[in-house]
Amino acid sequence: MTTLLGVLFGGIFMGIPVGYSVAISGMAYLFFESTVPLLVVAQRMVVGVDSFTLLAIPLFVLAGALMAEGDITPRLMKFASTMVGHIPGGLAMVMVVSCMLFGAISGSGVANVVAIGSILLPSMKEQGYEAPFSAALLGCGGSLGTVIPPSITLVIIGVSMGASIGKLFIGGFIPGIIAGVGLMTVSYFVALKRNYPRLERASWGEKWSALKQAFFPLMTPVIIIGGILGGVFTATEAGAVASLYALILSKYVYKKLSWRRFFDVCLDTARTSATVLFLIGSAALFGWILSAEDIPQKVATAMFSVSTNYWVLLILFNILLLILGMFMETIAIVLIIMPIFAPVMQQMGMDPIHLGVMVCVNLAIGANTPPLGVDLMAACKLADIPYSSSFRPLMPLLGAMIFALALITFFPPLVTFLPNLIMGGSGG
Repeated sequence: MTTLLGVLFGGIFMGIPVGYSVAISGMAYLFFESTVPLLVVAQRMVVGVDSFTLLAIPLFVLAGALMAEGDITPRLMKFASTMVGHIPGGLAMVMVVSCMLFGAISGSGVANVVAIGSILLPSMKEQGYEAPFSAALLGCGGSLGTVIPPSITLVIIGVSMGASIGKLFIGGFIPGIIAGVGLMTVSYFVALKRNYPRLERASWGEKWSALKQAFFPLMTPVIIIGGILGGVFTATEAGAVASLYALILSKYVYKKLSWRRFFDVCLDTARTSATVLFLIGSAALFGWILSAEDIPQKVATAMFSVSTNYWVLLILFNILLLILGMFMETIAIVLIIMPIFAPVMQQMGMDPIHLGVMVCVNLAIGANTPPLGVDLMAACKLADIPYSSSFRPLMPLLGAMIFALALITFFPPLVTFLPNLIMGGSGG
């Protein structure tokens, strides 16, 4: 195992893309420490991506990209502004709610950051908001797109554990809302302290008008979740339905998408999906080696030697994920860590839906934790400020997200109640 882990982390620290590092480490292990032929590399990578469920990834990526091409984001932000803009720190509130609404369409944290930030950051600057605070809030708010369904991260977590994607989607609702309310609470007190302005209270007529303009985009998560719950289509097929719906809205309803641009969007989707699927294929090889070496069993033995208390082990697992989130990309953590720890946590009696959503919230925090906070980096780039300048205003916002993580960790029904109520059962 020294070769496997040494090559993996050596490659990552050398700046080699994670997907290549994982694949090379697997090949190095088979070459130096195993008698298994290298042909297994291709076999396990193909098997790893030979899954109907994984089709959801390119389909949801395409749906989010098509929505971004249409006149979707301004409609969602106008609706959000009529709902919460009158609260102190109005635009900060609008940013968080807009991120939550667009996250229910895009399924991606970075896509959320770019779509919302490109429009709201200039407005916040004009109203006197400090750029470091705006960027930190955007990064944290944008990461809610990985928790609120439909989430690409939840799809990958579900595949890695063999858990129900539909239940994971529904389980992400309450935690996503809790984290969003936490960010809004911090923004409220920051706004009072720094005397940030609020928007004028919208009339009922303005609210109704904004709702009508945002109605069709807001129906996207309703169609996706409703179709899954009604048994009309699977979580994977929901991605195809969402893509078709996004195409109809952007091309024929709002008339913002040309066929030439549609072709470009499809190419971008293919590139993004290929990167993710290569990483998944590499991780399948990595996971097969771990299983062959009984690593999950050895890790379980090591964890139980530290403590046999369920809650102590859960805290230690969360701390491990928070640390890894500082240095590794979200999908890489899922694909490397879950094959090792998911069997251990389920052996302890943890509900797989609770585990999956808890991990997802943890990784949303990691996407904003220096030094490698992908969402925070994207937000700072949009705000045109140094990455380090966002660290100080980031702290209370991360505190709010960690508080949300603690709540769902120690109160599992916050995650499992809705999936079990709506879809029945108690787990996968």
